[in-house]
Amino acid sequence: MRYFFAAALLLVPTVGFAADATAPVREIMTTATSNWVDVADDNDDPPDYVDYFNDEFLQRLYSKDFIAKYREAAKYPAYEDGGSPFDYDVIAMGQDGCSIKDLKIEATQALDGVTTVKTTFDNTHCFGERAADWKPAEVDFKVVEEGGRSVIDDILRPQDGDPGSVKAEMLEIAKQGANPQPEEDIAPE
Repeated sequence: MRYFFAAALLLVPTVGFAADATAPVREIMTTATSNWVDVADDNDDPPDYVDYFNDEFLQRLYSKDFIAKYREAAKYPAYEDGGSPFDYDVIAMGQDGCSIKDLKIEATQALDGVTTVKTTFDNTHCFGERAADWKPAEVDFKVVEEGGRSVIDDILRPQDGDPGSVKAEMLEIAKQGANPQPEEDIAPE
């Protein structure tokens, strides 16, 4: 009986120290909400945009595999002045949008070491009338544990049956950047 209680006491602290899978997602969604905040009027400056993949976030919030894929894709920035390999906001899923409203964050049960953290939000409320079948935007985060902390291993934007994997997109950016297709010669008519 003593051995049972001793074993139980050893297990209790590990349960208390389990990493919170929603923590990195909450930080990214707080950043997204700040990036898309409405300003009071045209004279106000919006807050500075914070890159979801800045060095500090990369080291703290993302998996080693995600970081490697991001760094490879970042060798081929979307714009000439460098920076991100993306030409849009991967969380808000566009270049234009409204402030983020009605944000919900829900974690599923971990499966094979991966917890899906589903977020839904409304970032089209300022566009006026919407279709009858309108649904909130959905961004899902695949979260794993590395070094005793929860980190984001992929970001999914499911639409029309496509998972919308950011990791797959980064692989494609790196592939196209490393093997650019020659531009077709256009003969004058």
